Amino acid sequence: MTIFDEIESEVQSYARAFPRVFTRASGEFLYDEDDNAYLDFLAGAGTLNYGHNHPELMAPLISYIRDSGISHGLDMHTRAKAEFLETFNELILKPRELQYVVQFTGPTGTNAVEAALKLARKVTGRENVISFTNGFHGVSLGALATTGNSHHRGAAGIGLSGSSRLPYDGYLGEGVDTTVYLDKVLSDPSSGVDLPAAVIVEAVQGEGGINAASLSWLRNLESVCKKHGVLLIVDDIQAGCGRTGTFFSFEEAGIRPDMVTLSKSLSGYGLPFAVVLIRPELDQWKPGEHNGTFRGNNLAFVTATAALRQFWQDDSFAADVRRKGQYVEERIAGIVSKYGDGRFSARGRGMFRGIDCVSGELAGKITRKAFEQGLIVETSGSVDQVVKFLCPLTISDSNLSRGMDIVEQAISEVCAEAGSVAGARGYFDEQKQAVAYQAAG
Repeated sequence: MTIFDEIESEVQSYARAFPRVFTRASGEFLYDEDDNAYLDFLAGAGTLNYGHNHPELMAPLISYIRDSGISHGLDMHTRAKAEFLETFNELILKPRELQYVVQFTGPTGTNAVEAALKLARKVTGRENVISFTNGFHGVSLGALATTGNSHHRGAAGIGLSGSSRLPYDGYLGEGVDTTVYLDKVLSDPSSGVDLPAAVIVEAVQGEGGINAASLSWLRNLESVCKKHGVLLIVDDIQAGCGRTGTFFSFEEAGIRPDMVTLSKSLSGYGLPFAVVLIRPELDQWKPGEHNGTFRGNNLAFVTATAALRQFWQDDSFAADVRRKGQYVEERIAGIVSKYGDGRFSARGRGMFRGIDCVSGELAGKITRKAFEQGLIVETSGSVDQVVKFLCPLTISDSNLSRGMDIVEQAISEVCAEAGSVAGARGYFDEQKQAVAYQAAG
């Protein structure tokens, strides 16, 4: 029995999927205690967009620590915070003509979501928040109320109120613009949906199954919010910091949210760090009205500043992400065509991609086989049916290709175990029917 078996809580999850003791990491690789290398297509669930221990981020961090730089500062002014704010403003906000003030919240994504929801309610005087099917915004109670997944919601132990759920783009099938429905229920005083303080949305749903909203749907959503005087919050915690090919996932749509939540890869190094970007006129907090002990992680300020200077001085890094994203899209299309025969389907945008495998059982078989071949890749979706690619954006072309090769080989083996590709397709149909039956029940 290991120390993990002896005293760690049963709540652990990733350790069950990847039962190794890891000791070091570099770039797109993790190494276990036997020095076996694993290609990392999980990357801290999207926290390590720039890979593990990037030298250009590690060096200033080590220097800062050696110089006895402030590590914890509450919300006091420090040089590390000033440099982050100056760099973020110059390299991210100004080039995009975005005017936001920055609220430093507690260090996790759910902390940022809680703050955004709380401020929206304070500013508007309304309680209700519109969230979407398959959305994931965190597991603290306020954020959990806007999260769709029943597995996470069920752990709350109390009723979750203050949110109305509406269908996300594509939820009712192609050709159905669900923002029309949103406009209808907000226009009808008998719809039963109270006029909300805010709408919270992910431009690409991560935990919900790599569902990418169309750009036109995002634009229509913004228009509906403006029409009804509702604040628009974009949760960019997993999809942001370059994952979709632009720093913010909503940039291509040309929208300007009232608030944006950021965390995960914001620090660039895997250090806890979260913020809310707020339109200045909405910044109606009283001093200390929303706070948190660890909202001043100066080590994260240092690495975040280094990441911005290293990767966001111009569009070259983002262009490379888009190029790699196109490669992954093409590889997925080939896999879907070869093995799926319409049963598999592609998901996502940029380097935020996935393969919908119909059922969690199938997706789990694929990821387990991939792990046996040295690839760490996880699943997402309502029943964990989507094989989810979150490799570092800095991954080399050769390792990106190698990772996709491993996934394709794993899918091939799952098909072979079913007897043949044709036999596997029949099995996929059975699984699809079973999932549909469960959803209907």
